[in-house]
Amino acid sequence: MNMRMMLGLAVAAMIAAPAHTFAQGKESIAIGTSLPAASEKMKSVDGKNITLSGANKEGLVVMFSCNTCPYVVKSQARTKEVMNYAKEKGVGMVIINSNEAKRGDDDSYDAMKKYAKAQGYDVPYVVDEKSKVADAFGANRTPEVFLFDKSGKLVYKGAMEDNPSSPSESRELYLRDAIDQMLAGKPVHTNTTKSVGCTIKRLP
Repeated sequence: MNMRMMLGLAVAAMIAAPAHTFAQGKESIAIGTSLPAASEKMKSVDGKNITLSGANKEGLVVMFSCNTCPYVVKSQARTKEVMNYAKEKGVGMVIINSNEAKRGDDDSYDAMKKYAKAQGYDVPYVVDEKSKVADAFGANRTPEVFLFDKSGKLVYKGAMEDNPSSPSESRELYLRDAIDQMLAGKPVHTNTTKSVGCTIKRLP
């Protein structure tokens, strides 16, 4: 077994490990939890105020992201793939920027508008003021995803795939599989993985 394969297996094992093993400051909500901050209004880059409850359709993907994290940049193609897949399946999606400490810089509202346009986002990309929604979720990384079913219960959380460091080499698409299992009315087989990425930049 070569070194590259060994490293890939090690990353996959870390991602699939229980989340409590990798405490990152905020405790993540548990599988089965009802949608947090469901009625919190957040401003989207199109100027509209949206709520998570209003975005839920046959389910809801909530992604914590930003503009410049290297892991977000690496995952740009996968993010767009997820957007298209969710839309195809009738599942809502919201991308949340909780980097409150970077609002005067790379994660300003104007920078978010430019980034969303460049990436062709066709789902709400919203500002999480004072990181309130991230705190309610216990989100700690970008990118980090949470999948809720139609009733608003959490069925999956963590990473989109098994190799966020090199998405083109991923063999398991955790989020896509979770969407399929949820819509089929089945329990999500792998419902918790470790999010890998940059820390959310909260204010002190």
